[in-house]
Amino acid sequence: MTELTRMKTVLVTGYAKAPQGNYMFEVCKTSGIVMEIDTETNVIVNAEFTFATELARDFLRRVIVNYNLAQGIDGLIQRIEDYYYTPSTPSVIMAVKAAHKRYLEKMRYSQAAT
Repeated sequence: MTELTRMKTVLVTGYAKAPQGNYMFEVCKTSGIVMEIDTETNVIVNAEFTFATELARDFLRRVIVNYNLAQGIDGLIQRIEDYYYTPSTPSVIMAVKAAHKRYLEKMRYSQAAT
């Protein structure tokens, strides 16, 4: 068995248009998230963002990591709204929702295939 077949995590991404008129839009055009999720527990074990500053990337990673997606996406969105006060917050939330949707779709597909 190879190392990949033993992995219990998956990587999912989500993107949304960054708000115009701020630095993120000028540099990236999008807000992006990459989440590593444990498929047995549905816990986000790592996350990375396409932000201009290391502080913003690190802060949001700490907000999101260890969240259990089995509790639904609403609690995660609430965490972001409670702690992340920036013009890009709505696009970050859209990117997180897109990644979550992709995760659910892939998990349903892989469960149906087994």
